[in-house]
Amino acid sequence: MHFDFARSSGWFAFLTVALLLPISPLVAQVRLAPVAGIVRASAGATVEGATITLHRALDSVAVKTEFSDPQGRFSLVPTLPGRYLVSGVQLGYGRVWLGPLDVSEVAVPPLTLILTAGALELKGVTVTGQKPLFERLPDRTVVNVENSSLSSGNTVLDVLGRAPGVTVDGNDNLALRGKQGLLVLLDGKRVPFTGTELATLLRSLPAEQVRSIELITNPPAKYDAQGGAGIIAINLKKDQRLGTNGSANASYGRGQYGKFTTDLSLNHRSKAVNVYGTYAYTNRNGFQNLAFDRQYLSDGLLTLRTNQYNGRRVDLESHTWRAGLDYTASNSTTIGAVVSGLASRLPVDGTNNSVFFDDNNTATQRYSARTLSEVRTPNVAGNFTLRHTFRPDSAGTPELTLDADLARYGTNRDLSLATTYEFPQQSPTLLTGNQDGTLTIQSVKADYVRPLPNGLRAEAGAKVSWVRSDNDVLFYNTIDGQTTLDVDQSNGFRYRENINAAYATLSHTGPKLTVAAGLRAEQTNATGRQTLGDNNFDRHYLQLFPNLSLRRTISETHEMGFSLSRRLDRPTYNQLNPFRFWIDPTTYQAGNPYLRPQSNYKAEVTHTYHKLTTGLSYAYTDNPILFVYQLNPNGSVKLTNDNLQAEHYYAFTLSAPLAPTKWWQLYADAELFYVYFEGTFEGSSTLPGRVGAILSANNSFSWGKGWSAELNASYNSREQYGFQVVRSYGQLSVGVQKTVLAGRGTVRLNGTDLLYTAPVRSTSRYAALTENQRRAQDTRVGTVSFGYRFGNSEVTAARKRSTGAEDEKRRAAGQ
Repeated sequence: MHFDFARSSGWFAFLTVALLLPISPLVAQVRLAPVAGIVRASAGATVEGATITLHRALDSVAVKTEFSDPQGRFSLVPTLPGRYLVSGVQLGYGRVWLGPLDVSEVAVPPLTLILTAGALELKGVTVTGQKPLFERLPDRTVVNVENSSLSSGNTVLDVLGRAPGVTVDGNDNLALRGKQGLLVLLDGKRVPFTGTELATLLRSLPAEQVRSIELITNPPAKYDAQGGAGIIAINLKKDQRLGTNGSANASYGRGQYGKFTTDLSLNHRSKAVNVYGTYAYTNRNGFQNLAFDRQYLSDGLLTLRTNQYNGRRVDLESHTWRAGLDYTASNSTTIGAVVSGLASRLPVDGTNNSVFFDDNNTATQRYSARTLSEVRTPNVAGNFTLRHTFRPDSAGTPELTLDADLARYGTNRDLSLATTYEFPQQSPTLLTGNQDGTLTIQSVKADYVRPLPNGLRAEAGAKVSWVRSDNDVLFYNTIDGQTTLDVDQSNGFRYRENINAAYATLSHTGPKLTVAAGLRAEQTNATGRQTLGDNNFDRHYLQLFPNLSLRRTISETHEMGFSLSRRLDRPTYNQLNPFRFWIDPTTYQAGNPYLRPQSNYKAEVTHTYHKLTTGLSYAYTDNPILFVYQLNPNGSVKLTNDNLQAEHYYAFTLSAPLAPTKWWQLYADAELFYVYFEGTFEGSSTLPGRVGAILSANNSFSWGKGWSAELNASYNSREQYGFQVVRSYGQLSVGVQKTVLAGRGTVRLNGTDLLYTAPVRSTSRYAALTENQRRAQDTRVGTVSFGYRFGNSEVTAARKRSTGAEDEKRRAAGQ
């Protein structure tokens, strides 16, 4: 067993002690009286999950936000004495305002917020409850997808590509704030894929089914340690209206090829029972074109050069579904169960044309190839949740949540690669293959939250997960009519993993200082076995993951923040799987069973002035996992992953939510970064560091009478990352929408990547190989859509529900 305490947390011990020393005197200070009360619907029922916000009375700037509990209660503690407003809103209701209130050490009388369906008229002003598209919170950025005109007819991957700080590279890898290694959650459940497989799933999910997306750069200890760059949490819509309700959406988009999406959601809710289900069908046709040239080098001299072009027609057809039940057994106990699935079919028809030249620029070989492949993913997952709140006391209401998850993910991949040689003449070849994989994941977890006196709050939990991954692949070669088994590529791979985890967090909210410190421990036991060969491994290690965050209010307009954390990226299952996946006759992708986990250490300081937030951060990664090109002796190129020595990442961030006019909201986001690596790969040194930038701006316009629009632009500057230089790229998109049919229907039109600037150009440089490439997809698309909501308009108290699905699912890269 490897105990990585000294290396992983020694430096945290010093910083934690130094930072916590000033806290003791502050804890003893007199707290301001909380602004507390209860939220009720106009019919009298309490409302859970309502968003309660404390605003400065002077300029209505939001100071703190909280959600009402299962009994409709809320409590907000101001950081400074003064005059405040309180607002409350819930889906289907108008926003209600109370105040101004004078807050000091004297208790404010309990408040009662009465929410009324639809718009609420307050002193002659009609206030609606629509949230801004982007919200910047202390530890995350929230993208409110459901009201976006650009989201309609698009996929979750499209929405993420336009989110602040999120990038999707030419290989469909997601990055947050310029760093890869993300934990992706779908309604609280870890998404079981990365890379291309994750992109396929997100392309299968219509954006119409998503309520919001949270970009969490400094997750607390309650989250799994997986995901060094942070967490992307995708929250699906859930109807909160009483009775039987639903919504239906249909859209058609056209780029070079057509894209059709439709979905239906049904929900029946009574006071004790809520039954819901969703179904979505997606048929999105497109292309993925890759043009590249390679230069083969020996001692720095050119020996061989190629020009190659891969054109691929991609047709994605998918069915996604979800069914669930929530039962309120009593005022303190709620039971929930949900089952979800994805059945997708991804046929690819690709052609490759290649020409080889010697060092005199004379053509020596020419061939063409046709690649036919199809990937099918029969996936299903289930979750059971029990939530219990204990008798409240003067400090608050303790809460216990229990989760159990079981999921099975399957992948069936067929391949046919036929190559015809123009010169020199030789017999055509045919390589056929079939890969079948199943991934079974189980987990149980428990989370306990206990409010304590004097503004303290304690959280603790434990989780156990088990993973079983089985993969088998068979390849056959056909030459001159003779078919033989390819014993060098056919094999079996078995992976077993068990992770045992526990965490504890203690937080304190004072008049001017908010502190949260947590520690998570994870013990990992993993084994990998091949049917043929000796690429087997056994790994057993225990690691600790500290987390610290501080926020200090300097004045009504200034706030400082600091965070410190350690996180982990275990290799994905397919990154460990040595099976080959052929892209063209000279290029294939395969895993590396010798990959080691990478550890990520991050520190960040932030400053908020009014709504303008700036930040400085540094991240150090030990044993970083990098995507690399490996040249084989026979001239083929292997795309794989390997560990380098270290990665250093410096960043300056700026977030500016602005409101130039009453009808125009602007959210601008910028990041300047500098990244460089230490280490070599097969004699090749990494490229030197280079300053880069990621810029985005989203404009939201509202003109009344149901009209609204969006204009989104993003820009990624030239970047050097490891062995690769990526040239600048960006996109410009616009959308407009109009509500019709008394507000129940919405018509949307949008156009994405209008200037067709999203294609990615890059150069990979190694001692023995240089490759220039351009990747392009069907991203310039015009879409029209229509959505309709039907049923009752009365909203009841909705139970906020999250599941304890596995961290391991995020690493199930296409079994």
